[in-house]
Amino acid sequence: MTSTGEDHVTARGGPWWWERRRGAVLDVSLAAVSAFECAAEGVPFAWDAGIPVAAGVLFGLLAGAVLLVRRKWPIAVVLVAIAITPAQMGFLMGIVGLYTLAACEVPRRIIGALAGMSLLGTLIVTFVRVRQGMAAGELGIGDWFVPFAALATSLGLTAPPVLLGLYAGARRRLMESLRERADDLERELQLLAERAEERAEWARNEERTRIAREMHDVVAHRVSLMVVHAAALQAVARKDPEKAVKNAALVGDMGRQALTELREMLGVLRSGAPPERSGVPLAAVGAAAAAAASRAAEADGEGPSLSELDELVGQSAAAGMVVDLSVQGDARVYAPVVEQTAFRVVQEALTNVHKHASGAKTYVRLAHRVSEIAMQVENDPPPEPASASAAGLPSGGNGLVGMKERVAALGGVFVSGPTDAGGFRVSAVIPAAAVS
Repeated sequence: MTSTGEDHVTARGGPWWWERRRGAVLDVSLAAVSAFECAAEGVPFAWDAGIPVAAGVLFGLLAGAVLLVRRKWPIAVVLVAIAITPAQMGFLMGIVGLYTLAACEVPRRIIGALAGMSLLGTLIVTFVRVRQGMAAGELGIGDWFVPFAALATSLGLTAPPVLLGLYAGARRRLMESLRERADDLERELQLLAERAEERAEWARNEERTRIAREMHDVVAHRVSLMVVHAAALQAVARKDPEKAVKNAALVGDMGRQALTELREMLGVLRSGAPPERSGVPLAAVGAAAAAAASRAAEADGEGPSLSELDELVGQSAAAGMVVDLSVQGDARVYAPVVEQTAFRVVQEALTNVHKHASGAKTYVRLAHRVSEIAMQVENDPPPEPASASAAGLPSGGNGLVGMKERVAALGGVFVSGPTDAGGFRVSAVIPAAAVS
């Protein structure tokens, strides 16, 4: 941060009560000049008062030196200046004291009271001295000159320093306020920058999570089916060549579909990346993954929808799974994101059955309701002798998390867990408005 406000003042502090060394030097110089002035004016004061000249000079030195504390005790300086006004000394101290008093943080009523006292004292002393001079014959001007000279002198010694001090104090307070506002603004900007970095980091993490989820949904199901078919192919290669050929054809189809999905995803990434950058922004990757995930990457390039549910179940049945599909309610077309999410939930649930309960009978239920669509995939416990298609598929543990995130993003409800019979159940309800 820049050095403003209190930091700026502290960095350039002076001795004792002075905030800056420059102010200390100025006050010492003014006090020396004021002391010299009062000492010189103490000589005629001593003659008039009938006291030793040395006493008058010493009194003037002490009185003029009070100006040294004008910043710490401005009221005291003005009171001393008013007190020595009848002795006709301390004019510099009075002017500087009034300026300092008006510029400092003192209530206006105190400034007005002391300025009025100084004005009155100067007016009376000037009036008396001018009248004495006219009575002694030193001045040959009319009587009107006495009040005019007294008023002009008192106003000239009082009004300018007070007005200038008020202006300087207001300007200083304005500058301090601006510095404080600048410091506050700088702190707010720094806080906003920190929050922006936090939001950017949060957005990057969200994009990474979304990319992982989308790529998992796009590829995992078909690759899992490929592994299952490959295991079945290995088991029947010698016993049933015809079935082995059929399984090999299925593996090839699944592989081509997976490659098509990856090719489309990578193609979107390449087209969305800026040419001048070597890396791909996370936002572009996430958008590309979502775009690729929204398509099933079939030959016609259409996105996954509930109309393809029969084909999805057929692929699992071809891999050796016993699947029972039931649909309740009148089928209708929903928003694409709703159909894609419902399709992915069923797809991931079937993939989990392949991974963890190979050979178990599975029930897929889909219900079209008035304002929502519900789906449930439940499997029985796997048979004791492991099925020939059990290929030990790896699991990253992110499938259920991804399904829950997808459903929650649409305001739906997702529940999963084991059944009392020893199987597993995945249920989801998604609020949906049909597309007209």
